[in-house]
Amino acid sequence: MALNYIFVGFFVIAFVIAFLKFVLTGDVQTFKEITEGMLKMAEVAVMDIALPLTGVMTFFLGILNVGEKAGIINRLARIIGPFFNKLFPEVPKDHPAHGQMIMNFSANFLGLDNAATPFGLRAMQSLQDLNPSKDTASNAQIMFLVLHTSGLQIIPLSIIAQRAILGAESPSDVFIPCVVGTYITTVVAMIITASWQRINLFNRTIMLWLGSITALLALLLWYLSGLPKEQIETISIFVGNSVLLAVIAGFLGIALYKKINVFESFIDGAKAGFTTTVTIIPYLVGLLVAISAFRACGAMDYLIDGLKYLFALTGMNTDFTDALPVALMKPLSGSGARALMIDAMKEFGPDSFVGRLVCIFQGSADTTLYIVALYFGSVGIKNTRYAIVAGLIADFVGVLAGIWLGYLFFH
Repeated sequence: MALNYIFVGFFVIAFVIAFLKFVLTGDVQTFKEITEGMLKMAEVAVMDIALPLTGVMTFFLGILNVGEKAGIINRLARIIGPFFNKLFPEVPKDHPAHGQMIMNFSANFLGLDNAATPFGLRAMQSLQDLNPSKDTASNAQIMFLVLHTSGLQIIPLSIIAQRAILGAESPSDVFIPCVVGTYITTVVAMIITASWQRINLFNRTIMLWLGSITALLALLLWYLSGLPKEQIETISIFVGNSVLLAVIAGFLGIALYKKINVFESFIDGAKAGFTTTVTIIPYLVGLLVAISAFRACGAMDYLIDGLKYLFALTGMNTDFTDALPVALMKPLSGSGARALMIDAMKEFGPDSFVGRLVCIFQGSADTTLYIVALYFGSVGIKNTRYAIVAGLIADFVGVLAGIWLGYLFFH
């Protein structure tokens, strides 16, 4: 229902604002800008997002099917099983969904967005196979989606690269705040969703896994923080791409060793790529066009100005308010948030407080509404239950954490 209200609300808000502008000032350009923006975004959703995704989906779903035939996904499921069995109690032990989810989380963790999406969509389909109510999101699907929207990533390479392009003195100085911010968002997302589903996170198994992951992440951050930017980028490029290539080669090699018809298995899995992409197009078009209308009417600018005014009334330091457009845009549109991040760094300088804070916001979460439309749309989920609310609450906490980290490191 949340997605239903958001979808309708964006169009209603756009019409009301455009109508009020016309009545009060005689401005007719807003209607034109909204309409043109909607038509353009409908084209972008299909031509620039869905169609390019088809090739990636086709290839990686084929590779994933080979891995499943070879038993590799089941082996991953058994390794991660003790932790995931507590976090996803609805999913049977050793179910392939466990392995598919860990493949998705690992790809995100390494910044491999193109690989993460097919793995995630395959995991969502496996969870849908277990879902007794096909048009309503299950607890397991919600937990997976909310954790995915937290956007946990170890090295925000694209942000560091953009800062370097814009002439930042130390482009990687936002590295630690970005990773800490996204980790906080992930943990909060887990806590919120677990509370909704009455999952006991103080279970010994969960605490041991979380503690180990936290310690490993802290150790990795400590090591990388002492390296120059160029070396961090080299490590990121090498690790991310070599792991991906190793996964592909490993899946194919092990399958061949087990005398599986590798190419036939690849083709069987790849066929689902095109079908999945066609399925998600209506969901992407609907949500992205609604977001475009909301932005084009000026609603985002009014919201930012209102928040700045309210914060100023409190007497608190309001230096962070100029970075809020990125924080508010991030759940709606990744490309929109990135454009706002670049604009802010150009206006205030990449080494300014605002220039660094927008980078922390960009790296601390993912595009919640887009991911909801993409993942739930791929399996025909219409009732998202509390998934959007949980994801947006986690995003809000991530924004608060980002502000805190910005003041802690750079103010």
